[in-house]
Order: sequence, then C-alpha cells, then structure tokens
Amino acid sequence: MSVAEENLNRWRLILGKNSENQINFTGRYSEEVSYEDMEETLDYLYGQEYGDEIRRKGGTGKSQLNAAKWIEKARKLFPKRTVEVLEKQALEHFKLTELLTDKEVLKKMEPNTDLLKTILQFKHLMKSDVIAEAKKIIKKVVDEITEKLQTDIRKSLLGKLNRNMPSNVKSIKNLDIKKTIARNLKNYDTENERLILKNVYFSSRVKRFNKWHIIIAVDESGSMLDSVIYSAVMAGIFAKLPMIETKLIIFDTEIVDLSGYIDDPVGVLMGMQLGGGTDINKALNYCAGLCENPHNTIFVTVTDLYEGGSVHDLLRTCGDIIGSGSKMIFLTALDREANPAYDKNVGQKLADMGAFVGAMTPEQLGDYIGKMIS
Repeated sequence: MSVAEENLNRWRLILGKNSENQINFTGRYSEEVSYEDMEETLDYLYGQEYGDEIRRKGGTGKSQLNAAKWIEKARKLFPKRTVEVLEKQALEHFKLTELLTDKEVLKKMEPNTDLLKTILQFKHLMKSDVIAEAKKIIKKVVDEITEKLQTDIRKSLLGKLNRNMPSNVKSIKNLDIKKTIARNLKNYDTENERLILKNVYFSSRVKRFNKWHIIIAVDESGSMLDSVIYSAVMAGIFAKLPMIETKLIIFDTEIVDLSGYIDDPVGVLMGMQLGGGTDINKALNYCAGLCENPHNTIFVTVTDLYEGGSVHDLLRTCGDIIGSGSKMIFLTALDREANPAYDKNVGQKLADMGAFVGAMTPEQLGDYIGKMIS
C-alpha cells in the first residue's frame, strides 16, 4: 500500500462511516477488510456522538457488535496504548458501563490505573461474579504499584547510613565515601595527582527501635480518587515496616476505621464509598483519640481541604494536635503527578500553624517521613 493510499484510509477512519460516499478504503482486499474492521470498531464507540439512529442505519451490513466482541476486536486491531485510550473513553466519556457489568468483557480489559479508578466508581453496579473478577484486576494493578514503590520507600525509612558506627560488612551499599576521602586526603600523591586509599570505611545501617505511629486519614470524596488509591498502597507498605505502627481511616461525613484491613489494599479500596460530603474536623478528632504518644506520632491527612463543616473548628483541632507535639501533614494530592487542587486559604492557615501542606508523590512522602523519624 502506498503512503497516499494509507493516508487516505486514515482520513476515512477519522471521518467515520458518514464519509463512505466521498472516500472509499483502498488497497489489497485484505487491507480493505482490516480497515473496515477498524472502522466498525471505532464506530461502535464514537458513533454514539451522532445518536443511535445513525449508528444502526442499514440492515445489510455486518452483525452488530456487543461490548464483549468490541473489546476482543479492539485488542486484535490496535496497539495496546490505543486500546487503553479506547477503553478509557468508553467508560469515562460514553458511560458504557456494560464493559464493567459483564464478567467476560471485564476479563478481556487491560489492567491499569485508569481501569482501576473506573471500577471503583462503578462497583456499585456489579454483581458478585463480576466483583470477583474486578478484585483480580484491582489486585494486579495494586501489586504493580506496590512493587514499583516499596523498594524506594523502604530505602527511605530503613536504608539510611549510621556514620557514627563502623560496619564489618564491606559492601558497596555501606561504603562511606565522604569519610573515606576525608581520612585519606593526607595520602594524596601530588606528583601523580591521585588519591591513594590506604583505608576504606564502611558504615552500618541505622536500626531504629523507637516505635513511630502514623495515622493516615483519607478523604474519600470523588475528586481525591487518585490519592485514595496511593494512600491505600502506602498504608500497606508502611504497615510492613518494623518501626512503624500504621492506622488507616477513611472519611466523608462519616468515619470508617480500616486499620484492621491495612494489609489488604484490595479490600480497603473495594470498601470505599466515593463521593458524599466532607467533615475533616470530625475525622481528625477521631484520629486524635487514637494517639497515645504525641511526640512519636505523625498525622497524614489526604484531602483537598474543602471542609464541609466548620473551618474554625478544624483549625482549632489541628492547633491542639500540633500543640501536643505531633507532626501534621496535609497532602492535597498523593499520586505520581502530584497536581494539587485544594482550598488554598485553609491550606495557608494550616501551614502558618506549623503543618506541612502540599502535594507529594509517594516517593517524596517516604523521604519526608524518613527524615522525620531519623
């Protein structure tokens, strides 16, 4: 197929079936059939912009696609990234919820963060057999996120060098470069301009025995969906660390303590009810009641700070918590993009009181808490 023919065929795909009287597919028979299949697959989705009458016109064409056949054809005809875009637009823009309410269709969909978010938004429409399949997808995505994050997070919290204690383990990971250079400067060979290392120094890893308590409170309003996912993952990672006791609270106008399920991020996410109002003060009052040792407690509240209750009461509660010696972190976004959207007026008042207010990636949160407890 020539470049001109291929470009013409692509334009036909862009314009859709409504242009069939002006532009015909060209090329060998097999190529034309392939483009016709692509058009049918795209028309199943984007033809909805023009209404059902146009989508269903004509009775002599191929049999109508259903959601299961559409997913299967899309994955055969288009690259993986294109399929992900099609699935995302089908769910978010065209509200094709049948993609999530049919077990066989759900099996064919590509597990990724976008699909995970959509499942959480539409899980109330799912029957028990579909929910079981949805949990498999959630687990796969959560496991992938955890695998990417936990090494860096554990390194931030466990892997800091104790430069005051030499190590017998001569590992490159334990190499104390600064100390080695400083102690060998007297051996510098000026004639050959090189540093002669007579002694190489290694430092042991820090072992922390003081138990720290991290209380994570997560606003489950719909606008915080990305942050909700990463909060559940981070809570699970923190809970596995020996020096940290972690509690997880979710809230809107009501409060649910999920601390007993913190090692099951899938259960945590499936248990969340996205949407509703927001009472941050009520949630923090509950969290304050969980605090036994204020000086070794870090409150992490994931919220956009749009308080549905009294802002005055919220500020007073936060002032009491900070005054007790606890650390307070307000994360306006916790995800890979860390793009915040929050009440800047409330955020500034909290920052003036001594709280950290801002967006973070999960890795940044791990580093920040690592510095706090070291």
